[in-house]
Amino acid sequence: MNRLSLTGQLTERSALRYTPAGLPALDLLLQHESVVEEDGQWRRVQMDLKAVVIGTLAPTAQQWPLSEPRVFHGFLTASRNGRGHVFHLTASEPHID
Repeated sequence: MNRLSLTGQLTERSALRYTPAGLPALDLLLQHESVVEEDGQWRRVQMDLKAVVIGTLAPTAQQWPLSEPRVFHGFLTASRNGRGHVFHLTASEPHID
């Protein structure tokens, strides 16, 4: 199963575009920072992750505020050039501590 939930912040958002099939799409950049335990040791994790929203969620995603914590849900795919991954978002909500 390919499902991912990630807490992070939206740091960049492109202009709304349309796929060749006519679906609205929005390219995003997400930033994640956390501290996790791995084999009894604490590890600091920091990363930027390319993301995309395609379909009915794209216009809503235009309104998500930059730099505010959110929980993002979706799945991973390979990027078009085969280098790296893209997080396809299917849902998101504000992160509440």
